[in-house]
Amino acid sequence: MGEWSNGLCGCFNNITLCLITYVAPCYTAGKNAEAVGDSCAMVGVLYAILPIVGVYFAAQARGKIREQKGIDGGFGGDCLVHLFCPLCALVQDAQTVEEEEEEEEEEEEEEGDGDDDDDDDDVDDNEDDEDEDEEE
Repeated sequence: MGEWSNGLCGCFNNITLCLITYVAPCYTAGKNAEAVGDSCAMVGVLYAILPIVGVYFAAQARGKIREQKGIDGGFGGDCLVHLFCPLCALVQDAQTVEEEEEEEEEEEEEEGDGDDDDDDDDVDDNEDDEDEDEEE
């Protein structure tokens, strides 16, 4: 199975994300939840108002991220990580989500580049046909 691409203490790999999470952990918790299909507002507000309930929802989001990336673990471990190292866990989750989004964008760009080449060939073919028509 896979592993987290950033360690639990790898917060400073993305200093901007680290600072945002330190100042407003509810924002990062909400964005992580949104990335896996949960409500950003609900998780963010719960994380800010009722931290223990927020930890539960953040752990659920972490579990979904783990499933998507094929990382070993369980819900109990996710809860413990979010309970005892909440900021580090939120940053680790967010870094994993960001990397996944970047990979998807790169794949879309690669697919888009292949399609553009075909369109250029069609234009070249049309120009050749026009040249032949003019010669006749």
